Amino acid sequence: MSRVNDALRRAEDEGPSHREQQPEPVITRAPAKPAQNGANGVASAPTRAALHREMPHLAKALPYQPAPESHLLDLENSLETPAEEFRTLRTRLNHLQTLQPLHTAVVTSPSPAEGKTFTAVNLAIAQAQLAERSVLMGDFDLRRPVVHNLFQIDRAPGLTDYLEGKCEFSEALRRIEGLNLYVLPAGSAVKNPLEILNTRHAKLLFEELPGIFDWAIFDTPPLLFSADANLLATLADGTILVVKIGSTTFDNVTRAMQSLCENNVLGIVANGARASELYSKYTYYYSKTEAE
Repeated sequence: MSRVNDALRRAEDEGPSHREQQPEPVITRAPAKPAQNGANGVASAPTRAALHREMPHLAKALPYQPAPESHLLDLENSLETPAEEFRTLRTRLNHLQTLQPLHTAVVTSPSPAEGKTFTAVNLAIAQAQLAERSVLMGDFDLRRPVVHNLFQIDRAPGLTDYLEGKCEFSEALRRIEGLNLYVLPAGSAVKNPLEILNTRHAKLLFEELPGIFDWAIFDTPPLLFSADANLLATLADGTILVVKIGSTTFDNVTRAMQSLCENNVLGIVANGARASELYSKYTYYYSKTEAE
């Protein structure tokens, strides 16, 4: 835990202008997980090929129409402060991707209302703004899904419908026009979210996604309120932990890190810096640049 403690203290020392959405890389991902095997020791070829046959371009295309007060990035104002912060986060993650196999990332937090969904969705949008990137934003918070509300799209069909065999993968996806972004909403409500996420079908989905998308980013429930995020963290290439300045306690951060066993934590995003200070920083920079 010493490296995590040091990272948190450095974030405080640097001041609030560096705190909002910049991760401190703490621990690199765990060794690559073995592929899911079938009864004969080899993954079923027809099953493994299924996702590739259902190409993402078959997904229903919808316009980018964020809900009011959703706090999603404004594509028409690329110089606003939140966009700059998420581009910084994007750059750091893309650098890590050049050093190790890294295509799937779980975004979670110790407790509710710390900004995990805000971080996950805006990071996915920032990644999708790169022309060569194909990005999936998956809502794996089956207990309190909200991603579909932020994009103003239907919740179903989605993840649960696909995992239960009620629809094809392409039918569960939505393609956001003007971006290389695909949204996988949570889907129909289920009684036992953990059980459906612990199926072979869900594990196979994680294995296949790197062959379809450059990045797959997942919003999950808080770590200290369910076991869902812990399970998903073992399937993904890495985990991003979101904490909120002035809200998240140090004890909760410690407990959350211990629940993850610190085996694939990519870094910590400190959310909740005062907007006035961040806007002052960027207003000065761009005003000075334009004057020159």
